[in-house]
Amino acid sequence: MEPQHLRDLYDRQLRREARPDGPGCRIEHVGGVVRQTGPAHAWNGVLWSGLTAADADRAVAAQIDHYRAAGLSFEWKLYAHDTPGDLGARLAAAGFTADPPETLMAAEAAALPDAVPLPAGVELRAVTDASGVRQVAEVHQRAFGTDSSRLERQLLDRLAADPDTVTAVVALADGEPVSAARLELCPGTDFAGLWGGGTVEGWRGRGLYRALVAHRARIAAERGHHYVQVDAADTSRPILERLGFGALSTTTPYLYG
Repeated sequence: MEPQHLRDLYDRQLRREARPDGPGCRIEHVGGVVRQTGPAHAWNGVLWSGLTAADADRAVAAQIDHYRAAGLSFEWKLYAHDTPGDLGARLAAAGFTADPPETLMAAEAAALPDAVPLPAGVELRAVTDASGVRQVAEVHQRAFGTDSSRLERQLLDRLAADPDTVTAVVALADGEPVSAARLELCPGTDFAGLWGGGTVEGWRGRGLYRALVAHRARIAAERGHHYVQVDAADTSRPILERLGFGALSTTTPYLYG
């Protein structure tokens, strides 16, 4: 499928027709905006917008009012192809803070490598309980240097309430968690999302990231998803390109509150 057609399919299935991604969350369609609202530990924010120069500022103010009334911080997930073209500048003027942009990439799940050799002494283990979730959170915190308590809560909620929509894996080196990632499955769509792939310092550059991509892509294909997508940081993009991923757009998280 051509990149623009694949991007259009992504926009329709995962943004305009988005489904709640956790218990207690709801998807709301409000005047050219698709947003998710849920508990404070969940992801809250705007998934898609179809705005014009005439109505963008009004829509931005309405989302701020909505989440402020709910007592929630939120994210506006802006893509380079969203309209109007100056929406990022409008969000910044309204008080949002932009995180670094990432590249939206996708690949055919079944076309990716079935497996990547692991370093000696490393094994992959499926995450099925609270102990495994803690290991994922530990890797995330060590790899990215950020608090992982919200991720831990979200993953526990998903595994308990809707385990068919998420799977996670941790790489253990002689029992120590050194890399981890999760796969978010969207039943009824062509896509599964690769999220949170991180490796602790000292184990980078040894194929663990590629191994976790291959592992999750195989699961996605087995579950009937044609494509896997990822929001790739600059450090990940070259690895993903070598595996066969192509760029569809860029996305920038704009944070408020």
